[in-house]
Amino acid sequence: MVIRSIVPAVAALLLASSAPAPAAPAADGGQAAPSLTTALKDRQGRAVGKVTITETPYGLLVRGGVDGLPPGNHAIHFHETGKCEAPFTSAGGHLNPAHKAHGVLSPAGPHAGDLPNLVVPASGKLDFEIFAPGLSLASGPGAVLDADGTSVVIHAKADDYASQPAGDSGDRIACAVIAR
Repeated sequence: MVIRSIVPAVAALLLASSAPAPAAPAADGGQAAPSLTTALKDRQGRAVGKVTITETPYGLLVRGGVDGLPPGNHAIHFHETGKCEAPFTSAGGHLNPAHKAHGVLSPAGPHAGDLPNLVVPASGKLDFEIFAPGLSLASGPGAVLDADGTSVVIHAKADDYASQPAGDSGDRIACAVIAR
């Protein structure tokens, strides 16, 4: 059954709503979980949203919001370099420390940076939450705060979750740097 084979590979969860994302929960001991917030900018350098990344014991919780993006389905990925110079090719390819194929529909995938598509409504405004398993802020092969940082990139089209090397997701239309 196709669903059964996809479910283990689709560990990332997307929850979209019109309500703002809540603050990072406290870890055991009452301390706030490590997190960082960064601005998403379009190719003209205008702020079009923000992303907050919170460390969990199982990966990264990615909460964000966009305002002013074109309506429709848009791929969102972690990219390997923390640079966002338009047209955002400076961000490099998808974050892929395990050297896998692209896409949750690929038997040899997915990249660590592959995330579920965003569905932006006609208003252009969307709040979202995504879980990125196996990634961390600062430790291990899936660390996003490595020497050259990482970026979060939103693409013009949806990710088809299978095409190589990036899901046929089109141009990069927004980018956020994740760095120390």
